[in-house]
Amino acid sequence: MKKLLAVVLALMMVLTLAVPLMAQADELEEITILYPGEETDAFSNFINGAFAEKVKEELNMKVNFRFLSWDAYWDQKKVMLAANETIDLYWDGLPDLPTMVNNKEAQPLDELIAKVWPDYMKDVLPETQMNGGKINGIQYGIPSAYAPSSAMFQFVCLRQDLLEQVGMTEVKDAEDLREYAQRVQDQLPGYMGPGDIIFKPLTRNFTDEQYTWLFQDLVVFGEESHKAYSYAHTDAFKKVAQFNREMFLDGLYHDEVAIKYNERDSRVQTGLYLWVEGSLGKELEIGGKVKAVDPNAVMKNYLLAPEKPRYVNAAGGEVLCIPYSAKNPEGALKFLAWLWGSQDNYLFCLYGEKGKDWDLDENGGLQLISETAAGEGFFYEWMFRNANYQVFGPEVTEEYKEMYRNWDNDAQISAMMGFAFNNTGFEVTENACLEAWKKLAPIMYGYVDFDENYPAAIAELEAAGINEYVDEMNRQLDAFLASK
Repeated sequence: MKKLLAVVLALMMVLTLAVPLMAQADELEEITILYPGEETDAFSNFINGAFAEKVKEELNMKVNFRFLSWDAYWDQKKVMLAANETIDLYWDGLPDLPTMVNNKEAQPLDELIAKVWPDYMKDVLPETQMNGGKINGIQYGIPSAYAPSSAMFQFVCLRQDLLEQVGMTEVKDAEDLREYAQRVQDQLPGYMGPGDIIFKPLTRNFTDEQYTWLFQDLVVFGEESHKAYSYAHTDAFKKVAQFNREMFLDGLYHDEVAIKYNERDSRVQTGLYLWVEGSLGKELEIGGKVKAVDPNAVMKNYLLAPEKPRYVNAAGGEVLCIPYSAKNPEGALKFLAWLWGSQDNYLFCLYGEKGKDWDLDENGGLQLISETAAGEGFFYEWMFRNANYQVFGPEVTEEYKEMYRNWDNDAQISAMMGFAFNNTGFEVTENACLEAWKKLAPIMYGYVDFDENYPAAIAELEAAGINEYVDEMNRQLDAFLASK
């Protein structure tokens, strides 16, 4: 009897010890991603279904998503980061990385990368790409779109089928765009005109010296003079504003293009608008969505003033950052390394399950099977685009693929590559200038008359300290260029 009791007690001890061990084995590592855009039913089904199962099985991880609508994303993101809310990974535009670093919204990543970044990531995101996420030699962000990048923000992506329908074959400058919009208004009155002001492509058109944006829309860098300028003080600003004002007065622009800027892509995807700001590959990115509502639609990308030089600056246009409030920064990098760890993982995140949502034909062409894959059901392709894994649809010609792969060959490296402005002591000035810009933006968009509104608006910008701000930026630029 005593022997039996001893055995029972021993078994109970084993079971008691096993319970916490089993619970520990089942415990998943977690990360939280701040994600821009509305949570669609299709995306929700994916991240809670096949995606959740795959990352659990292969990473022992649970990935949580916090969605912020596009119109609230940037302001709300700033509030959440300032409040130290739990976010392990978030996206933003790479040109804004210096501002995020100045605002203590992105933590240094060098030690984390050395600790958890697999060796294969050096090929997936090579040093030249990663350098775009460095500020003063410190890695603060992961430049997430590894693809040709010269002349970023200088394209226009338009409805080529409508262009040809109204008797034109191509556009090369702003006047071609105006002619295109006018002909559509006259001949095809059911369309709503341009879907985007495209002020950066228009700036390329109207300036001799090419500009790269240094700080939001306020400050630009002259690629020949190697100087910073207040954009609102440039001749290009005036010409862009006058062009846009004429477009409004002629009825070619509708009010929503100025007051609902963040809806520009979705406008064009309704099939009722003529163009949106482009980027290399943009016609492929949104072409299927436009064709879904108008089977005759053909999107095509044009670089305005194609004869002018192109510059590579910010190694793509997207960046992924880990804030100081991250609870699992190592997990965030592990997840990214998994996503880019193979073409299978990459295509799974972008297009869903192979054989169900997508497949590759015998020539390696991407075939989208499900409506979800053709819509917004999975991760944004533009956010994670990688030249090592990128696939094209079977309709994409070899000529286009060759052009795409070699796009940067004739481009120049911007002299300001790697420069980051230290705004210490200028935080108040910076905020005041951004506030003053709110009266200049409607002028640039052409929403209000230039001659009536510009003098007071530019005086307010100057009173806010823009000249002193640009002087300090030039002082730092000179030091940066001298150090190179």
